Amino acid sequence: ATHLHPQNAANANANADNAMTSFLRSTIALRSTMLAFMLAMALAAPIGHLRRLQETATETVDLGTADTFAILTKSGITSVAPSDITGDIGVSPIAATAMTGFALTMDPSGQFSTSDQVTGKCFAADYTSPTPAKMTKAISDMEAAYTDAAGRPVVAANLNRKGGLIDGETFETGVHRWGSEVKFEIEIFIEGDEDDIFIFQTSGNVNAGNGAKVTLVPKSTTVAGIKVFTGNPPKASNIFWQVAGKIDAGINSHLEGTFLVQTHSAFRSGSRLNGRALAQTAVTLIDTTIYLE
Repeated sequence: ATHLHPQNAANANANADNAMTSFLRSTIALRSTMLAFMLAMALAAPIGHLRRLQETATETVDLGTADTFAILTKSGITSVAPSDITGDIGVSPIAATAMTGFALTMDPSGQFSTSDQVTGKCFAADYTSPTPAKMTKAISDMEAAYTDAAGRPVVAANLNRKGGLIDGETFETGVHRWGSEVKFEIEIFIEGDEDDIFIFQTSGNVNAGNGAKVTLVPKSTTVAGIKVFTGNPPKASNIFWQVAGKIDAGINSHLEGTFLVQTHSAFRSGSRLNGRALAQTAVTLIDTTIYLE
């Protein structure tokens, strides 16, 4: 029989123990790696879904041929002079008589009229062809844009913020939704860069108090405790308000963005809109300025 020296036997046992320990450690490490991978995959799925949801939500709203209109309505536009509108205005299916207070002058072509209050053209459903078809298409595009904006998904963090009383709030790119009216009396801020898209959805009204304003600010970062703004602020053309009720812009208020409104849009004395008023009923103006930068 072969006998190991006691020291050799001890070494053999130690080597066996070391091998077993190394094997167990490798197995545990492999299992840990596999568990970490499985956990990462499980977490990545909802995060990826959320990212895709946000990317889809913040694509621009296509206005189609309604894009050229500063004001577009189905029921009429009333101006208490002197209003100042930059861009086309139009009504359909109602006739040109529903554009009141503009002292319209018909163009010899019969296809559009002009007004001292409008830097652009005035269109109506009863003007000479091809204007009726143009207006029918613009109204259809406006309604499609409203439906598109209303259907955009929203993340929970942007739902019913401050119960609709949003004075002093800062909004970043994305979709923001309220199941109530939205109201501010002083100022709100829309922060981002010039390519960011913002969509505000409400099942109620939008009320901006007298002197209330929407302010566009560029993205910011904090350096050594100091807030530093970078780049250019958002563009009004990338801001969309989908309003199931009406909008009421108070005296000397200032709004930003395209307002897709299901009912009435009222702009009170001295109010200003950098954007568009696209309403499925009527728009009323009192010494109002509307333009798009």
